[in-house]
Amino acid sequence: MLLPILTQILLVLVMYGALQIAKARASKAGLVDDARRALNEDAWPDFVRQINNNIRNQFELPVLFLVLALILWRLQPGGLLPLVLAWGFVATRVVHAWIHTHSNHVPHRRLAFTLGAVLVLLMLLDVLWLILAG
Repeated sequence: MLLPILTQILLVLVMYGALQIAKARASKAGLVDDARRALNEDAWPDFVRQINNNIRNQFELPVLFLVLALILWRLQPGGLLPLVLAWGFVATRVVHAWIHTHSNHVPHRRLAFTLGAVLVLLMLLDVLWLILAG
């Protein structure tokens, strides 16, 4: 269960790296309103804001995943179902991040998000089942 958790954390760190590269590229190309960039997100070009928005998204639904994954790891350390659900969730987040930072096609992004949300719901149901049955 730790590998999906660490992979999700790695995804966030990769996105932070991508943000730094995008900001440097935008600054070098003169695409940034330097007087406003510290406090105004719209001072940055869209490709920078897309990455920044994706990072913000990584601290929404994935936080629930991380909590549930740790609970499942504690309650059922060798369980196959929690592992499959966790890897499935991480896969949806990678796809979501790719779409968000490239085409940003909302229907595709929504599908990736919805699949991830369903997996988190299944993880919650698994936790509740283990608590109530145990």
